[in-house]
Amino acid sequence: MTDGARVEAAHRLAQWRVDALPCYTYRKSLPFRIGLWNWYLSVERNNKQTCVKLFVENSNSAKNGPSAPIASFVTKLLISLPPNRQTIVHPGIFDKQLKHDGFVWAIDSTVTGRFVIEIEFLDLKVADPSGGEPASIWASHQIKQSSDNTALSSLARMLHEDILTDITINAADGSVRAHRAILATRSPVFRSMFSHDLREKELSTVDISDMSLDACHAFLNYIYGDLRSEEFLANRLALLRAAEKYDIADLKEACHESLLEDIDTGNVLERLQTAHLYRLPKLKSGCLRFLVDFRKVYEMHDDFNVFLQTGERDLVAEVFHGVLAAWSGR
Repeated sequence: MTDGARVEAAHRLAQWRVDALPCYTYRKSLPFRIGLWNWYLSVERNNKQTCVKLFVENSNSAKNGPSAPIASFVTKLLISLPPNRQTIVHPGIFDKQLKHDGFVWAIDSTVTGRFVIEIEFLDLKVADPSGGEPASIWASHQIKQSSDNTALSSLARMLHEDILTDITINAADGSVRAHRAILATRSPVFRSMFSHDLREKELSTVDISDMSLDACHAFLNYIYGDLRSEEFLANRLALLRAAEKYDIADLKEACHESLLEDIDTGNVLERLQTAHLYRLPKLKSGCLRFLVDFRKVYEMHDDFNVFLQTGERDLVAEVFHGVLAAWSGR
């Protein structure tokens, strides 16, 4: 690639200066950065049309990269040499998600001499993973992100620095202070406790005797938006029990997904019984597949015998029938 492939890019404006383009020629620019994405321009000419294309660098390999942009922009073709000095303007693109095919503008005329392809981005948005309205990556999005981060940081400080706490949570081996309003906002069970004349409201205490203090800290850190990944992994089963007990669906689903990720012969039977108890279909299916389809059950004679003797009868029957079916099909 030479300098002729370089695109000049500012905050929202990109210009690509193209030398004379012979008929039946294709050129592609070097990547240029606008917003969160690397972009490319290309131009192709035949004897009837000049085609301009704008597209985003393929980011499928970037697992945590931004989703395809939702773009609004104006495209111009500035033909710079007399006697053909003119500007051709595309009507504009608004809120178009640019995936693999990008944006293609076919101009029904051939362009000779030097010209400039100009893209002026009016807005760039990213889709909301939860299904809400797309958000602009520029000022409003940055302000919202900053506001969200500050709010979460402030909540964490309220918990860890004991700022105006008004409820004591008694775990199995210690206690910790928290805030009724925040607990009630995250859990309908807590909200009911604090809204009616129950013991918890009168004494300003909540007893969670089936949870260790470490697990209780992890539970509160999740509620306050300050849970570290290593803390989550160490307390997944306790957090799952708490999520079920206090009806926090997003925490339950997070535990469900995480427990699927590291099934092995040392934990599969425990995970299977957990899935059965808390009605976690994907985890249950994953455990059964590990045991039966991958035939790991044959490597776990002693543990499996204990499971047959002590497990829930309907669950034992389901696993046993699966093993028999796999055995007969060998």
